[in-house]
Formats: sequence, C-alpha cells, structure tokens
Amino acid sequence: MTTSITARIDLVPLSAGATLSDDASVVMVAEPPDGTGAGARPKEVLLAALAGCTAMDVAIILRKKRQAPATYEVAVSGESADEPPRVFTSILVEHRVSGDVEPEALRRSIELSATRYCPVSAMLSAVARVEHRYLLLDAAGTTHEATVAVVGPDREIRVIRDT
Repeated sequence: MTTSITARIDLVPLSAGATLSDDASVVMVAEPPDGTGAGARPKEVLLAALAGCTAMDVAIILRKKRQAPATYEVAVSGESADEPPRVFTSILVEHRVSGDVEPEALRRSIELSATRYCPVSAMLSAVARVEHRYLLLDAAGTTHEATVAVVGPDREIRVIRDT
C-alpha cells in the first residue's frame, strides 16, 4: 500500500501546506525568524499523528470489549536530542480516560495498540523510547494509573501487566 501527499511551500514566511489523499490539509509553520511560529511545527504534527493513531486503536478495541468511556484524551510529550537533527529520544503517551471502563480492558487495549496495531508508534519506537501509560477515573470515582508498555530502538518490548 502506498501513501502519498503533496506539500506546497510558501517561502516567506516559511510554511508548508500538505494535501492528503482525501483532499484534507495540514498546515505546518517554521519557527521564527524563518516563519511566524504561529501554527503547528512538523515535529508537533508527528506527535499528533501518534496521539491520533493510538487513540483510534484503543477506542475501537474498547468498543469491541463493550467498555463505555465517558471521556477520552491522549497527551503526548517528546524529549529531543540537543544536536541537529534534534530527533525525539523519548516519548510519553498518556491515555486519560473516565467512565465505565475496566482497568484491565484499558490496559490490554493500550498494549495492543502500542505493540501491534499503531504504525506511527512502531515507526517512532524504532528511533526513540516510547512509554505508554494510562490514567483512569472509573465510574465509581476510583483513580487507576499504570505504565502499560515501553518500546524502543533496542527492539525490546516491555509490557507491564500489574495494574
């Protein structure tokens, strides 16, 4: 399967608009002084892609498990190397869920996304340590949190099963 996009570059101020396969678009900007800095930077778009990819996997798996989250968000942060090209060296993915969801169902859903289904996570973990964790406020008001999996460039996948 081939994925294709086209990016149109505006040279002053420096920005790029990418047209995706379904004619949707993503606009990215350069940091000052070359660009305005007002908008998404390419590395932020990469983290957004990771958040969206894993969130969609987890939501689909939770639905199949008949779990009913009331709210669901994914927060992603990345640490970059100091020297160019300043690649991500570690990334934290935190799934924040509330509602009628069993901790083990959420844990397993995140594990499957992190280790099997999310291609963005797989690509990023080839060069950076990616930690997947969750914070769950269940229907009874109890808070659950755990690290689910850590994957990285050493190709080792560490799944944490205790919740």
